[in-house]
Amino acid sequence: MSPNERARAHRKARQAIDICHALLSERGEVSGAALAREALAAYHTMPEAALPAFYDLLVSEFSPDPAQLTQACADYSAQPSPENLIRLQRTVEPPRQELFRRLNMTAGGTAALVVMRQQLQTALKDHPEWIGIDADLVHLFSSWFNRGFLSLERIDWHTPAIILEKLIRYEAVHEITGWHDLHRRLEADRRCFAYFHPALPDEPLIFIEVALTRGMSAAVQPLLDLGSPVSDPLAADTAIFYSITNCQKGLRGISFGNLLIKQVVQQLERECPRIRTFATLSPFPGFRNWLASVSDQIAAAPEGRAVARELERLEQPEWYAQADPDARLQKTLMALCAYYLVHARAHSEPADSVARFHLGNGARLERLNWLADVSKHGLRQSAGLMVNYLYQLDNVETNHEIYVKDHRVVASSSLKKLARECPLPLPAGRR
Repeated sequence: MSPNERARAHRKARQAIDICHALLSERGEVSGAALAREALAAYHTMPEAALPAFYDLLVSEFSPDPAQLTQACADYSAQPSPENLIRLQRTVEPPRQELFRRLNMTAGGTAALVVMRQQLQTALKDHPEWIGIDADLVHLFSSWFNRGFLSLERIDWHTPAIILEKLIRYEAVHEITGWHDLHRRLEADRRCFAYFHPALPDEPLIFIEVALTRGMSAAVQPLLDLGSPVSDPLAADTAIFYSITNCQKGLRGISFGNLLIKQVVQQLERECPRIRTFATLSPFPGFRNWLASVSDQIAAAPEGRAVARELERLEQPEWYAQADPDARLQKTLMALCAYYLVHARAHSEPADSVARFHLGNGARLERLNWLADVSKHGLRQSAGLMVNYLYQLDNVETNHEIYVKDHRVVASSSLKKLARECPLPLPAGRR
């Protein structure tokens, strides 16, 4: 960027920040609304090159005053009265939060702030000094997007096209290849539910896709088959949650999934009273990367060289279609995968992100499924394996507490047994 371009970008950022200062100082409701619209317009028309300067100014000019904060802390330390606590709380809160509240009150404000956080998320690695802005937005979003403001809506073929198009675009687990594919996913033996917020009426926040089946599904391809016959939903005894997608990157870290699953279960119980089993058919996207990271440990284990030779077959094209009469590779991979899900850790939590989500919601690791997803994506991430997490409503709260207190994985006895067959040593204290 040339010096002239840099100067123009800084001027644009400065103009937007000046309007933000005026918005914070305004007391009149009508004038404030007009300034909020002007501030948003300035933000939207800012060139991308001006954004770093804009965020830098949000940090330098809308953070708590250090001197006032020091004095408030000293006053509360000397006399921890309710009055001093209130003053300390007000001093600690960055002026940015009030700025964001005022921006949120004008049309399009919520959407603009969600986009702002999405931009911040992609830049925080290079600009850790902006973390305070991100924390302010997370704090506010946690209140603005709580359950009391969200509405659960079933998505079907009569849903407005603008929303159906977004489902196709946002789907992150199993790609929707077009309208025909989407139509099959919305047939009578399928369900799709989404959370919406009144400030973002045409934007799903998160959606879940469900197959109504007889028995717990062991493979995803039959569920996605466009030519599969449509079955009677009232004959189903199982609901399989096969895809959950968070749609708004700017709301990352704001938890909707546990609320969504519980509410969908309640809805399905009313619609289909024969359904008694609620389970997922889930990927574990970190498995292949983890497998590569422990390859030396596997090779050093007893009989590790034989195991390593089996794993080399994963590099062959269409290895999964090759005959394996002794099922050696299947036995090896299933044991390693069970170990990964039950015992592998990242900072004391389960290594797999999907496992953290479902275990945190009170599910139980129930069953591993061999070659359950033979798509390129499924083979690349988890060697074609998938897992069923079981939601037993009577045990959800207990399982949640077990996980939250010490990140202990609640798993079926068969899956624990399978994990013990892994060539890697079990972590201390685990059986």
